[in-house]
Amino acid sequence: MVDCVIRDWQGNEVGQASLDLKVAKEENAAHIVHRALVRQMNSARQGNASTKTRAEVRGGGRKPWRQKGTGRARAGSSRSPLWRGGGVIFGPKPRDYAGKLNRKERRLALRTAFQSRVTEMVVVEDFADQLPRPKTKELVLALDRWGVEQDEKILLIVAERQENVYLSARNVSRLRLISAANLNVYDLLVADRLLVTAAALDKIQEVYSD
Repeated sequence: MVDCVIRDWQGNEVGQASLDLKVAKEENAAHIVHRALVRQMNSARQGNASTKTRAEVRGGGRKPWRQKGTGRARAGSSRSPLWRGGGVIFGPKPRDYAGKLNRKERRLALRTAFQSRVTEMVVVEDFADQLPRPKTKELVLALDRWGVEQDEKILLIVAERQENVYLSARNVSRLRLISAANLNVYDLLVADRLLVTAAALDKIQEVYSD
């Protein structure tokens, strides 16, 4: 169990929150998280690279010259892979790069990755009511009050997407906003700082507790 300080909109400490997730054993943690990360990145690949074989290249049906008597090497098609403009040998074809990882392993990797970032995590009170209308400037000032550096990549995790919070955050280039139900290993690891609302922290423990 890990205890976290909760900060309000002004950056003051207003309470404590506990984080208690079942994580992988220390000797296996890096391996499990790595497998989940590789699977996620592979699944994001489009896999639509494609080349044409000699059978798919247009033309080449006519024999370029007769088989014997010319002094040149025999050739049956101008679309041979040996010729310029010909087909490609063993070139890429559309494929699915997605790998398989059991559901329990995926969730274990996610919990392990999340709890490993606890030292870079800031827990704040829900602040949707502090933004009655979209205001990026107010959110940027709040980030400073919460101790977030200007050059840090921030992952803002909220319980539910609030329109004014989303509109205020989308113009901050270094900030990515996701809901607690959409956590993923890549975003957790690539961020320099995790900014989690208290409600999102409760939801994470509720959704990913098993």
